[in-house]
Formats: sequence, structure tokens, C-alpha cells
Amino acid sequence: MSREADPRNPGALAALTLAAIGVVYGDIGTSPLYALKEVFAEGRVPLTPDNILGILSLVFWTLTVVVSLKYVVLILRADNHGEGGLIAMLALASQAVKDKPVLRGRLLLLGVFGTAIFFGDGVITPAISVLSAVEGLEVAAPALHRYVVPITLLVLTLLFWAQRFGTAAVGRLFGPITLLWFGVLSVLGVVHIVQHPAVLVALSPHHALGFMAQQPGIAFVALGAVVLCVTGAEALYADLGHFGKRPVRLAWFSVVMPALVLNYFGQGAMLLQHPENVRNPFYEMAPGWALFPLIGLATLATVIASQALITAAFSVTKQATQLGYLPRLRILHTSVRQAGQIYVPFVNWALYACVVFAVVVFGSSSALAHAYGIAVTIDMTITTVMTFFVIRYAWKLPLALCLGATGVFFLVDITFFAANAVKVLDGGWFPLLIGVAMFTLMVTWQRGRALMSERLREEAIELPAFLESLFLSPPLRVPGTAVFLSAEQGSTPFALLHNLKHNKVLHAQNLFVTVQQHEVPWIGFDRRCEVQPLGHDCWQVTLHFGFKNEPDVPEALALLAGRGVNLDAMETSYFLSRDTVVPSFGGSLPLWREKLFASMHRNAAAVGDFLHLPTNRIVELGTKIEL
Repeated sequence: MSREADPRNPGALAALTLAAIGVVYGDIGTSPLYALKEVFAEGRVPLTPDNILGILSLVFWTLTVVVSLKYVVLILRADNHGEGGLIAMLALASQAVKDKPVLRGRLLLLGVFGTAIFFGDGVITPAISVLSAVEGLEVAAPALHRYVVPITLLVLTLLFWAQRFGTAAVGRLFGPITLLWFGVLSVLGVVHIVQHPAVLVALSPHHALGFMAQQPGIAFVALGAVVLCVTGAEALYADLGHFGKRPVRLAWFSVVMPALVLNYFGQGAMLLQHPENVRNPFYEMAPGWALFPLIGLATLATVIASQALITAAFSVTKQATQLGYLPRLRILHTSVRQAGQIYVPFVNWALYACVVFAVVVFGSSSALAHAYGIAVTIDMTITTVMTFFVIRYAWKLPLALCLGATGVFFLVDITFFAANAVKVLDGGWFPLLIGVAMFTLMVTWQRGRALMSERLREEAIELPAFLESLFLSPPLRVPGTAVFLSAEQGSTPFALLHNLKHNKVLHAQNLFVTVQQHEVPWIGFDRRCEVQPLGHDCWQVTLHFGFKNEPDVPEALALLAGRGVNLDAMETSYFLSRDTVVPSFGGSLPLWREKLFASMHRNAAAVGDFLHLPTNRIVELGTKIEL
């Protein structure tokens, strides 16, 4: 749940603000390493004083409009019970239009595609961030050029290898290190601004507008790189639940934005005096004696930025799984105190493989920059669209106000997207390929699960009627409690039918449990269980979980104590139906998608692990399903 700071406790607010600086702003804080360099790379924007001022003005107003106004002022208000992120926004928007099924279906697809593209961002961010930091070696000693990629791969390998141990031990250092990083950004910028204070005229928007009006073609190309200054803006919203609105906003306006603006304007001031430094303006700002320490600090900062994206990928995977868009994966908890600190081995090593591929194939931050912008701008645009439906249908604001509030941001987002879309063949294909692959997996899994549910409903026997007929001539009752997990409430579990068929016994106490996942992040223990007596010591139990709750069935069933159900953990058995999907010609899905779903279903993590069932108390009985 949201950890909003108590306004009466300055110490708590300061601690959360420092933590937010480390976790939320690592990605956007490392953008000065490559953003301005890419604007002027390969001569795509001629290095003239007017162009430098125009670009700086574009950077400042992009930070102001996209981050300050769109994310910090507007979108942080669109929280889902204190939680943020694209999945939280997707759940909020879909609930707001639940009475419009066609629109809701399209929004769900759009949100799922945005989530899929996020995984592309999760690959590019570690690759370009760490690579751009290590490229400082080329400035310090050009002969070290051949070591840039190997050192980058070494750093990334250690980063992904360390994920299994969790971030609790080093996480407390993220804030101070990132705060030091922003301090260094500010100092580097101020030193050069003092030498050329005229650069501050670029704060006026007329420089940006004049640049776009006089050179629209060049400006359009430049926007494709300018957007790199706001990479990581989605993290503002995604990490809302960890820190709350006040610390995130305070960190941005008091530390992060001033440091970024000072550094970008410092780079611009240096380029006005020394245009020959355009090859790597960030590192050229530093005096020679400070280069190697700066490279070390930059590498630490980019590792922290990468860590935030990797952690977010784990969290998004878990949320998508619980909402039914991904198969169950093995999830390990790395902290006994913080339920949100998780490690997903499959996602970790899949990301690592893709990151290594990106570093080796692209080879430089400049080449990766072509791939970066398109993933960022797609997610920014989708967030804006979702926000419109939230403020229109959930908040019930007037249509004109909703269009005005989101229309400007949509125009900005779509312009940045168009500027990056022209770079698809130059590298933009890479995050798109990852996004399309993930989208295919997610919609195939969701559709396959829906078809499975339809088949099970067609063959289902109503539970009350079945129990009524069963007890006309009751089977032998044996001591203990049987918990039958069933996807459909009110239907007879296949595991019960098989148990009666083969073992010809019924336990003294029987619970028919359905687990329901909801499009809200948290559901409290007071609303966790619903229980309905069916007679003969049988109960229908429904357990409710939000997409950020831990689906712990034994813990939830323990809440039934005092409600007529008495459970002894050592006398309770959990009966599961292990479904085997059989692809068939002429089904509701193309055969290749049926085979894909069958493979995903076969390789999904055990439901017992996902629901935290005790392994020595599980009984599995198989059944086959044709789609």
C-alpha cells in the first residue's frame, strides 16, 4: 500500500524523499550521459549557437511539460488505491468503462501492448545506461576503446547475477549515491554556466519555438533524440505505491529537475565555447583529474538505474500473472520483511540474454539510442490515452476539460513517437520485436485461459446439485479436511470427481475454494474470505486477492477460524486438477497459437507454489482439455 509520508513527520518525509531519489529517478538521472550527445551526433543537427540554444530550450520545456506537468502534476493523481504504473492504470481505466465492453476490450489490448513494450524498455535501459557510463574511458584514454564492451558486459553480468540475493542489503545506499550523482551533475553544470551565463536565455520557450519554425525538418529529427532526456519518466508513476505522491514530487522539484537542467545547460554552455567537445559533452565537462572518479560514479548511477528497471520487470511480471496475462512463473522472495522484494529467475535471465545481445550487436550507446526512444514514446502515449478514460469515466470530469487536460500531452507524445518511428530500421525494431513477442505471449495466454474456462463450464456439474445427489447414498467419510481448488465458483471440481471415482471416499470436512484476482492492487484481510455452507460439513469458499497481494491460500483459509470451519494444518489435504491442454485442428485459435498456449501451460510453475500450498499436503489428479 502507499507509503505516503506523514506531513507532521519531516524525518519520515526526508527519508522517503531520499529513497525516491535513488529508486525513482535513477533512469532519468543518467540521461545526461547520452541525451545531448545524441542530438548532435553524426551532424544531424548543425552545431551553431542558435541551434544549441534551441535544443536546450526544447530539453527544458520537454522536462517541464512531460515530466513536471504531465506526470508529476496530473498522472500522479490517477492512483489505483495508492498504486501506480501502467498495469494499475490499465486496471483503473478498464474498471471505469466496464459498462462499455467493446471499449473496455480495446483498452485492455492497448494496456497489454504497453506492458509488453515495457519489457523492451527494460532491456534497453541497462544496456544503454551502463554502456554510456563506461564509454567515458574513451574520453579518458582513447586506447581503452576496445575494452568498453567487455567491461560493460562484466558489469551487467555481475548485476544480473546478484539479483538472486535481493536488493535489501545495498538498496539503502541507492539514495545517497544517487543524491551524490545529482550533486555532481549540478556542480559540473554550474561551473560551465558561470563561464558562459548567456546560455540561460534558452529558458525562454521562444528559442525552442523559433528553432522548430525555422528548421522544421532538423527539429523533427532532433526530437527523436531530445526525448531521451525524459526516459524513466514512467518510473514516477510506477513507483508511486512505494513512496507516495509527496516524496516523489518533492524529490523532483527540489533535487532532480534543478540538477538535470543545470547539467544540460552546462553542456550547452561548454559547446558554445568548445564545439569540438560534441563527441561526448558530458565527460568533456569534467577536468582531466576527475574523469576516472566520474566514470566510476556514473557506472554506479547507471547500475542503480538498471536495478530499478529490473526490479520493475519482476513486479510487472507478477502483476500480469495475477491478472491472468502471463503463466505462473517461479517467484522467489528475497526479503522476509518486504513482500515486494522478489526475484523471478526466468525473467532475470531472459532480460540478461536480451541485454547482452543488445550490447554486442549495437556496440555503442549511440547505436542503442536509435532503439531507445520508440519504446519510451509508445508507453508515454498509452499512459496519456489511459489517463483520459480515467479522468473522464472514473472521475466524471467534463469532456472539454478532459480533452484539454490530456490533448496537449497526447500531441506532444505523438510528435515524439513520430520522430522516433522513422528510426525503426536503425534499431527501433529491437524493442518493438521484444514488445510484439511479449504481446503475442500475453494475449495468447489470456485467450487460451478464457477458452479453457469455457470448456470447463461446458462440462461442469453444478456443485449443490451434485452434493445433493451424492449424499443420497453417501460415500465413506475419512478424517481430515479436503480443500478442492476450482477455477469456477459453484461447479464441481474434477479433482473431487476423480477422487470419488478412484478412492471412493470423502473427507469429514470439505472446502471448495475459488481464488479470484481483482483489478485493484490490494484487498485487505477483512474482505479476503467469503464462505457459504453447503451442508454435510461442506463449504463454498471464495478468496479475494488484489494484483499486488500475495495469493497465500493457507493463510487466507486460517481466517475462517470461528466461522464454522476449523482447520488443522496437519490434517488438511489440497486437491488440485492438473489440466493437460491438447491442441486440435479447427479450434477457436489458430493451431500455432494453440500449440504455443499448450507449451506455456505445460511449462507454467506449479499452482501449488503460486498459491503457497504446503508441498507435502498436495494431491494432483489429471484431466485433458481440448481447446
